Amino acid sequence: MAKHVAVLMGGWSSERPVSLNSGKGCADALEVAGYRVTRVDVQRDVAEVLARLKPDVAFNALHGPFGEDGCIQGVLEILKIPYTHSGVLASALAMNKARAKDVMAAAGIPIAESVLMHRLEVAKAHPMTPPYVVKPVAEGSSFGVLIVREGALHPPQQLFAEDWAFGDTVMVERFIGGRELTCGVMGDEALDIIELVTADGGWYDYDAKYSDNGARHVIPAPLLPDVYQSIRNLSVRAHRALGCRGISRADFRYDDRPDGTGRLVCLEVNTQPGMTATSLVPDMARHAGMSFPELVSWMVEDASCGR
Repeated sequence: MAKHVAVLMGGWSSERPVSLNSGKGCADALEVAGYRVTRVDVQRDVAEVLARLKPDVAFNALHGPFGEDGCIQGVLEILKIPYTHSGVLASALAMNKARAKDVMAAAGIPIAESVLMHRLEVAKAHPMTPPYVVKPVAEGSSFGVLIVREGALHPPQQLFAEDWAFGDTVMVERFIGGRELTCGVMGDEALDIIELVTADGGWYDYDAKYSDNGARHVIPAPLLPDVYQSIRNLSVRAHRALGCRGISRADFRYDDRPDGTGRLVCLEVNTQPGMTATSLVPDMARHAGMSFPELVSWMVEDASCGR
């Protein structure tokens, strides 16, 4: 009998639309691969729903708070339902960008200078000389990210907004110019590296991530062999340092401009990479000769509890 897979999607974070898109694509591919699939739009009663369904595996296609910060992972551990992607600790750790950077730095992974601050304090005066980036400490898909360019007269005034929805604690991080690169890890093996080139030459924001023709995925990224291998090695090291399992994706900036600093830094590790038609890990898998149904099947067979 085919395994019964509950595909968890939706939820209530800012990334709900992305999660619904990811979940539909994964559910469709799992059905093509021969699994019995139940699509679950996650609400607050998810524990009761899953206890009633009794799936063999939960495919976690949630994004953002509750879905990738250790919360749903804890629910699945209590219910003893094997699930895809990382466990409770790695999920919680990677979701908190500041804590994840502490762990990566201790593992010898190069990171950008940063500081945690209350958003209202940041809004009053530059916390560091521009250029710098202001990031919510525990959001994904570039929600709430603000770039302060060189020569800016004041910090981003959006931080004063009463309807700011991304938490009061933000991370202020030194902006690293140059190229945007990302590398997936599958199991304990690095996939190939993608360079992200946006249609308008800007940064890789929400629209560039999820709109058609928002960005080109250049794979393999045109890098010198030693740089290419260094990024792959750092991606695996970050995956292991944070305790990830299954699939993760590490994002980098590399400043190889003629007048640049030459710096390579790891920005963050994503334990729940997007799985939409425009997402990066599916592109890396295709480049490695793996179809989308094969990729999601591997993830289901890799699912587990307690690690």
